[in-house]
Amino acid sequence: MGFYDDRVLPHLIERTCGMAALTPLRARACAPLSGRMIEIGFGSGLNVGVYPPTLTEVAAVEPSAVGWSMATDRVATSTVPIERAGLDGQRLEFDDDSFDAALTTFTLCTIPDVRAALGELRRVLRPDGQLAFLEHGSAPDARVRRWQRRLEPIQKRVAGGCHLTRDVRAELTAAGFALGPVDAFYQPGVPKPFGALSLGTARPA
Repeated sequence: MGFYDDRVLPHLIERTCGMAALTPLRARACAPLSGRMIEIGFGSGLNVGVYPPTLTEVAAVEPSAVGWSMATDRVATSTVPIERAGLDGQRLEFDDDSFDAALTTFTLCTIPDVRAALGELRRVLRPDGQLAFLEHGSAPDARVRRWQRRLEPIQKRVAGGCHLTRDVRAELTAAGFALGPVDAFYQPGVPKPFGALSLGTARPA
C-alpha cells in the first residue's frame, strides 16, 4: 500500500462509513447472524457495537494495519471474542465449511476480485450458513447509473479502488449464492450515486 491508502484512507473510511445514520442499518444487517462468523473488510470495527448476542466468535479479515489499530478499543470491549484472521478476503486461510455466518459491510465495492472473495466466503460457509451484507453499488435508476459511471474513476482514486457500479445482487448470484430478502434503497442525505444501498442475506446455493 502507498502512504495515502495505508495511512490516510482508514481515517477517511472511519468518517464516511462511521456516520451515526448508518448504525441502525449495520444493526439490521447483523441481526440474523449467529454462531461462528467471518467478517471480511473488518476495518476499524464499526460493526462491533451492533453484533447480536447470538454470535459466539468473530474471525476478522482486514488488510490495513492502521484500520486494525483503530479498532483496538472496540475489539477490547466487544462482548463477542474477535481475532484478526487474515489480510486478504480473496484468499481465506480456513477449511471448507468452517463458519456459520459471514458479514460484509461496504467491502464488496473495493475488493479487486470480488468474485474470488465471494467464492471464498461460499467455500468457508457451512451449507446452511448465512451471509449478511450492507453494501453500496449500482443504482436502480438509469440516470443515477450514468452519473455513477462518470464519477467512478474519481471515486476509485480517492477511495482506495471503491467501485460505484458493482451490482451486489448479481455478483452474489454469480458466485453461487441464493439471495434471501434484499432491501434496496437510497441512503437519506447522501447523493444518490454514492448512496444506493443493498441490505440483505444470502446462502450458499
